[in-house]
Amino acid sequence: MNLKKAIQRREREIIQIRRELHRIPEPAYTEDKTSRFVAERLQRLGIDCRTGIARYGVVGIHRFAHPGKTVMLRCELDALPVVEQTGLPFASTHPHAMHACGHDGHMAMVLGAAMVLQDLDPPLCGAVKYLFQPAEEGPGGAAPMIAEGVLKDPHVDTVLGLHLWPGLPEGSVGIRPGPVMAAMDRFDLQIKGKGGHGAMPHLCVDALEVGTQVINALQRIVSRQMNPLKPSVVTIGQFQAGTAFNIIAGEAHLSGTTRTFDTEVWHSWPERIERIARGVCTSMGAQYQLDYQPGYPVTINDATIAQRARYWAGSTVGEESVVTPEPTMGGEDFAFYLERVPGCFLFLGCGRPDASPLHSPTFDFSEEILLTGVEIYCHAIMDLLSSKAD
Repeated sequence: MNLKKAIQRREREIIQIRRELHRIPEPAYTEDKTSRFVAERLQRLGIDCRTGIARYGVVGIHRFAHPGKTVMLRCELDALPVVEQTGLPFASTHPHAMHACGHDGHMAMVLGAAMVLQDLDPPLCGAVKYLFQPAEEGPGGAAPMIAEGVLKDPHVDTVLGLHLWPGLPEGSVGIRPGPVMAAMDRFDLQIKGKGGHGAMPHLCVDALEVGTQVINALQRIVSRQMNPLKPSVVTIGQFQAGTAFNIIAGEAHLSGTTRTFDTEVWHSWPERIERIARGVCTSMGAQYQLDYQPGYPVTINDATIAQRARYWAGSTVGEESVVTPEPTMGGEDFAFYLERVPGCFLFLGCGRPDASPLHSPTFDFSEEILLTGVEIYCHAIMDLLSSKAD
C-alpha cells in the first residue's frame, strides 16, 4: 500500500476525529475531555501513551524496529473563549468556547499521521513522539511540558508543527527559514489618581487623563525609539476608567501586548514601559503598578530542516505550491521547542475568498486539507527516520 492510498483509507476517520474534537472545545488548562479523547485514540492504535503532563498534556511514542533518532510532531489541545457562529452541524456544544484557531484540525492531522504510520509500518529507525500540548493560546503550555521532560526519554532530535493558515491560498504550504513568528509579551498597568467631582478637577488627579498620556507615550516607542529596520509593535487592547459622566476617575486600567523579532528589543520592553509609566505618572501626581508578563520568544525555524520541509511539502502539493511567507507578528509557544531542538513550523494554506481569519467566530476550513497535512507529516517521518537519513 502506498502512502496516498493509506491516507485515503483513513480519510473518513480523520475528518470524523476533527468533527468530534470541534464539538468539545476547551480553553487553556481545562482540556480534560480533549486530552482523554486523544489518549484513547492513541491507545486504540497500540501506541504507548503518557497523560497528565503539565496537567493535560499527552505524549504518544511509536518506536520503530531499529534504533535511531526521534522526531516529535506537536499539536495543541486548547480552544478559545469564543462563541461559535459557523452554523456547522458539528458546532461547539460547549458554551462560550470554540476551536477558532484550527487546533481541532491540528490534532486530527497528528492522529492521522499516527494511524497511517501504524498501517504502513515502514522499516524506519528510531521513534516518533506525538505531542498534544495544552494552553498554547495562553499562558503557554510548551515551557511546562519541556520542564516535565517531553524532549527526553527518548531525546528529541527534530520537532515539527503545522498550523492552518487562512492567509495563504488553500492547497499551498508556507515554509520560511529563520524568524517566522514574533516574540510576544503582555502587560497590565494599574493607575491610581484621586477621584472627585467633575466640576472640581483642581481637587483631583484624573486617572483617565493620566492613562491617555501613558498610551500616547507608549505608542511613540516604536515610532521614535526603535530602529525602523527592526519591526516592532505596541498595542493597547484594553483601557478602562470612570464610572459616570460627572465623576473624575480615580483609577484606570490598561492592558497591552508587545511584539518584535529582535531578541535584544524583546528583553528591553519591560524597562521601556516601566520608564514611561513612571515618568508620566510622577509628572501628573499619580501612582502606578505595572505587571509585565513575558510571553513567547521568537519562533525561529532551523534553516536545514526548513529546506528539507520544502521537499516534503513539494512531494505532497507540488513544488509550485510551496511558498516563502512573510513573517507574522503573531506569537507561538512552539518557539520554546525550537530554542532547544532544531525543527520547523509550517503554515498549511486554507485561504478561500470567503475565508474568515483565525480567532473569528466564523472560522472554518475545507477538511480535505487535513489529508495534505497528514501526508506532509508522513513524508517527514519517512525521510528523517529512514536508514539513509543523516
